[in-house]
This record gives sequence, structure tokens and C-alpha cells, in this order.
Amino acid sequence: MASAFPDQTLPPTPDASEGVKQALAYLTNVPAWYLATSVDGQPHVRPFSFAAEQDGKIWFCTAKTKDVWEELVQNPKFEATAWWPGHGWLILRGVAGFEDRARPEMREMGYRHLTTLGEAYDGPDDARLVFFSVEEPKAWICGHGEGDWKPIEL
Repeated sequence: MASAFPDQTLPPTPDASEGVKQALAYLTNVPAWYLATSVDGQPHVRPFSFAAEQDGKIWFCTAKTKDVWEELVQNPKFEATAWWPGHGWLILRGVAGFEDRARPEMREMGYRHLTTLGEAYDGPDDARLVFFSVEEPKAWICGHGEGDWKPIEL
């Protein structure tokens, strides 16, 4: 699978379903996609760009010092969307899984990815870095035609 950050992408494992692979393709073939949270009835949207698969699930990386993490702790429901030119766009809904079980290779990739973006951490095991899984996922690939929302099985 190609990637907007080719040296920072883990290949999907045999545990990954075709739907997880398809969702990851949308999240990793664009420079940025968007993750939305909602706290106290106020939506918050920001760009994200790291996604990986482990144990058949999609995982994201952020820092415990960021507003997005505090928002997820308050309300773990989120929605992400990625527009991949020529392919349509992905809508991914889920609940943040807070048990950080990132394996060393995913930790290294997340660390490298965030430092490439200009963030500073003490290494892949920096206590500020946190990886969260997508639990209760629902996803659709969308186009511009009427009725052009195709659910994908995650």
C-alpha cells in the first residue's frame, strides 16, 4: 500500500480485514485527514495523519498534552474523514479505545511520524505519546452520486 509518509507506515497484518485495509488506504494515502470530537455540544475538528493497524484494529497516535486527548477522555466518540482524490472519501465513526497496547514497531512509527511533523518527544516510549484503537467502528466509502455511501465491514 502506498502512503503519504512511506517510511512511516506499517503494512497491515494478516489479522486485518479487507475493510480495515481499505480504510487504512484512505487514511495513509493522503497527507492529512480530519478527526472530530465533541465536548459539551461543541464539535472540534483537527487534522491527523498517523494511522496504523495492529491486532486487526485501526490505531491512531497523539499526545496526552493535546486538547484532542482531553476531549476523547471526556467523550470517546469520534468521527474521522479522509478525501482521497479519484477514490471518493472515507467516513469512519468509532469510540476511542484507551488501552494503549501499541507494539514497539508501531510506537517507533508513531514517534517518527509526529517528529517529522515538527513535534518533539524523548523517543517512542515518551510517556506523553498515546496510541488509541478504533472500537465499535463503522465506516463508509462515499462518492458524489445519490445513494453513493457504501458501508465497509471493519
